[in-house]
Amino acid sequence: MTTNESAENYLETIYRLGKVLPVVRSVDIANELGYKKSSVSIAMKNLREKNHITVTDAGFIYLTASGKEIAEMIYERHEVLADWLTRIGVPADIASEDACKLEHVLSSETYNALKRIATQ
Repeated sequence: MTTNESAENYLETIYRLGKVLPVVRSVDIANELGYKKSSVSIAMKNLREKNHITVTDAGFIYLTASGKEIAEMIYERHEVLADWLTRIGVPADIASEDACKLEHVLSSETYNALKRIATQ
């Protein structure tokens, strides 16, 4: 289940939007990320081809089991890392930005060690 950072960001965004919106559409993703709708459309095509999402005829985007698994993993990483950075004194906005970068590059071993410390 290898994905690139861009795909992970899109999947996490769909996951987060799905928690607050009744349905997620490409325009919602574009607005959330500040991207052009055409860029989001290309990304959705790629995610569909990898079977991480499904898109209805009405344009509603849903995570598949594999997409949801990746999204939840990235979302959890973001939450744990942002919380940990905030607790060590990093301002919340910077902690969230840094967590967004770190969530994609940390090895499982390093993340799990940080998670153990963060949840103590």
